[in-house]
Amino acid sequence: MTSLGGAQAERTGLAWRRTALASAACTVLLLHSAAQRHWGVSLVPVVLAAATSALLAGVGVRRERALRTETPVAMGPILPAVASLAVTVTAASVAVLH
Repeated sequence: MTSLGGAQAERTGLAWRRTALASAACTVLLLHSAAQRHWGVSLVPVVLAAATSALLAGVGVRRERALRTETPVAMGPILPAVASLAVTVTAASVAVLH
């Protein structure tokens, strides 16, 4: 089996980076909103969003590295499930606490 080095691995890595960057931009907007509300409980979604951004970036790096190996390894179901749960919990915290 040949590796997916090159365009496919790069596109996958870029997609994960775009997702993490969009999450980071949302984190900055939530931070601004929390500052406008004088912090308090509004800081909870900010912390969750920052953690989610870091998690998405980490999963992206891991996925891209796995695709660039000699024999690409499929991503197990745990990391995408954890990332999805983190996004869901963050969104719920925004809806409830913001």
